[in-house]
Amino acid sequence: MLLTGASRGIGHATVKRFSAAGWRVITCSRHAFPENCPWEMGPEDHLQVDLADPEDTMRGIAEVAGRLADEGGLLHALVNNAGISPKGANGERLGAIATEFGDWRKVFQVNVFAPLLLARGLCEELTRAKGSIVNVTSIAGSRVHPFAGAAYGTSKAALAGLTREMASDFGPLGVRVNAISPGEIDTAILSPGTDKIVAGIPQRRLGTPDEVAKAIYFLCTEASSYVNGAELHINGGQHV
Repeated sequence: MLLTGASRGIGHATVKRFSAAGWRVITCSRHAFPENCPWEMGPEDHLQVDLADPEDTMRGIAEVAGRLADEGGLLHALVNNAGISPKGANGERLGAIATEFGDWRKVFQVNVFAPLLLARGLCEELTRAKGSIVNVTSIAGSRVHPFAGAAYGTSKAALAGLTREMASDFGPLGVRVNAISPGEIDTAILSPGTDKIVAGIPQRRLGTPDEVAKAIYFLCTEASSYVNGAELHINGGQHV
């Protein structure tokens, strides 16, 4: 499988979940592989790619295709987990007016256009494997969030729409396309004040990265063989 945004949180938990099940995981992020990471195959199967740069993204796609060619050109899963959400100078939420246009373009390039480029660029490899694509959206894509900015929330709404379109277009090729929409997950990027949101979640707690990783795994295996075009909400009932 190919996983973007693997360096922390949900991405890191996803690497662990798939590796434990015997999958080869190729990771992709804008950072080099950290030397202190305990994942044995990490240095060999990590690509440093800037998804904010379309040309570098295409370079990364070509490199992944080259690596897969040695194993029959099969890609069983693509998980588009990487995402960015700009903040103000003091870490505050940026609304539609305050967000610079350049930031809007960068957010959409990483959060929407890069997943599309990756899916299109690796379409043949996914088709040969009858694989699965999972896009990571967000609860912020369906409602105004107190911490996630306007550009981030809008991009995640666009990614949810793109998931439906891709499910329709990739389905005849035997490739399923779904999304997961996490709510408040216990990661390093939580904002101060999250405890107030948790008080209104029916389950009264944060989700864990592993709970999200297990949902991603479900969507990439035969257990979900007739699930296509779905957006799975992982938020403890926060959306109800």
